[in-house]
Amino acid sequence: MPQILTSFAEIAPKYRALFCDLWGCVHDGVKPFPAAVAALQAFRAQGGVVILVSNAPRPKPSVLQQLDRIGVPRDAYDEVITSGDATQYAYLSGAVGTRVHHIGPMPKDQAFFDEFADPALAKMAAANPIERVPLDQATGIICTGPNAEFDETPDDYRPAFLYAKTNGLKMLCANPDIVVDFGDKRIYCAGALAQLYEEMGGEVLYFGKPHPPIYDLARRRLTALAGETLDADILCVGDGINTDVLGAMQENLDSLFLTEGLCVGQFGPADNLDAAALDAWLATEQRNPTYVMGILR
Repeated sequence: MPQILTSFAEIAPKYRALFCDLWGCVHDGVKPFPAAVAALQAFRAQGGVVILVSNAPRPKPSVLQQLDRIGVPRDAYDEVITSGDATQYAYLSGAVGTRVHHIGPMPKDQAFFDEFADPALAKMAAANPIERVPLDQATGIICTGPNAEFDETPDDYRPAFLYAKTNGLKMLCANPDIVVDFGDKRIYCAGALAQLYEEMGGEVLYFGKPHPPIYDLARRRLTALAGETLDADILCVGDGINTDVLGAMQENLDSLFLTEGLCVGQFGPADNLDAAALDAWLATEQRNPTYVMGILR
């Protein structure tokens, strides 16, 4: 049974760095969560390092713009790393060939192809341009989400996926999340489309949470900021039981599971969680977070 917390301050002194999820933990896509922002600011004030590790398919520069736009203050974090950043390395290395078919909302996700957190990636993009083409001309697929993310479901893509699978096209999934809450509306992410493609027999490559590439990138950025850091000094924070918690388990990192994101209301009030229901559910899911809270505060 994980320890249920009432305040992050109870455990903050044990850790040197946080790998903290964004959507559902720090903001809801529309506005920041004041208590979460205050907790991150307090952790940094005592010398901690906050790296926001997001499954957003867009690269760091675009996510920084979004955080500024919705009002997440820059003194709440030290660095931002995204699934988009990690996926760009594979995309520009030709993991799905040089002619790719893109599935995702535009112009929202145009930044995946144009913006780079790592200057080396910008040089790769200039030296080895990869063409975006219709599906029947493609050597592979890049998926950043549904084209019409507020209206479409994975089933809308069955005919295209049947064609792609039959022709042996690999898919690069730039966001392994299945769903996300945008304000009060739940929408599908690229991970839901990738899951269907795998169920239909297609091959998918992942680079965001819970997969190793994004954690490798986060550790490299943490080392650049704070020097060598032991895994025991890192805490992963998030609301995704199959992304944040599973990723932490696979990386042998401690984790703090926030119940009031994707699982909102499932275990009772945020400040009085039903420990028995939570324990039973975690056993069924075969997940073992180190700590649990309703919201980050």
